[in-house]
Amino acid sequence: MVETSVLVFALAGAGSFFSPCILPIIPAFVSYLSGTTLSEIQGQNQNAGGTSVTVKKSTRLNIFLNTVYFVLGFSLVFAVMGVILNSFLANIGTGFQATLQTIGGGVIIAFGAYLVLSTKIRTLNFERRMTAANLPRFKTTYLTSFVFGAAFASGWTPCVGPILGTTLTLAATSPGAAYNSLLAYSLGLGVPFLITGAFFSQSTKIIKKMVKYLKYFNPIMGAILIVLGVLVITNQLSIIGNFPLASEIINLERGLG
Repeated sequence: MVETSVLVFALAGAGSFFSPCILPIIPAFVSYLSGTTLSEIQGQNQNAGGTSVTVKKSTRLNIFLNTVYFVLGFSLVFAVMGVILNSFLANIGTGFQATLQTIGGGVIIAFGAYLVLSTKIRTLNFERRMTAANLPRFKTTYLTSFVFGAAFASGWTPCVGPILGTTLTLAATSPGAAYNSLLAYSLGLGVPFLITGAFFSQSTKIIKKMVKYLKYFNPIMGAILIVLGVLVITNQLSIIGNFPLASEIINLERGLG
């Protein structure tokens, strides 16, 4: 059960990264963390006669290191949340634990329904994006990247909120594993960020191609959350580990453990 929940949290982290209000602005935001902007990088490349996003070696290293500190920032916040949930909820009675699980499953189903309905009801389908254009320009350091990462952990935008809310709800229903679960979420969210920072030029091209498919994200993720909520209520979350791909990932985790 623990291994299965860790897998679910890691996938939830990846889902947050690929959400419509996060993925499109990743290249601009990551470049901003390094003290520049995507347009400046593209402008430098055009002056050099190029047609794609090409980054100097020193700039690539700076982008990657700032991305590392950004990931450390939100990972610390989620780790602290895990400790808090463990401290306050780990000793509750088994009876209340079952009630909490039922309530949590209902909340997750509501989050899923919100995502599905947001594709049909325009008033639900709004976004608040943090873009490099509306952020103040100042000298960036590893510390500022770390602070941005910590602030990012509380970024409850309409399309990411249900995933993050589901993550915290699941952690609350299993407080004994909350710390490991939220670290798994940080890993699922952080690895794509690190890959983007390490391979900035290639990642920017791939993200541009992926953006046109993001219209399918909310209904698909909403349906997944509804199923997940039902599994939580019926205490059948471990069934996820029976899928072939999930089993392979869990077996890999055992081998690395």
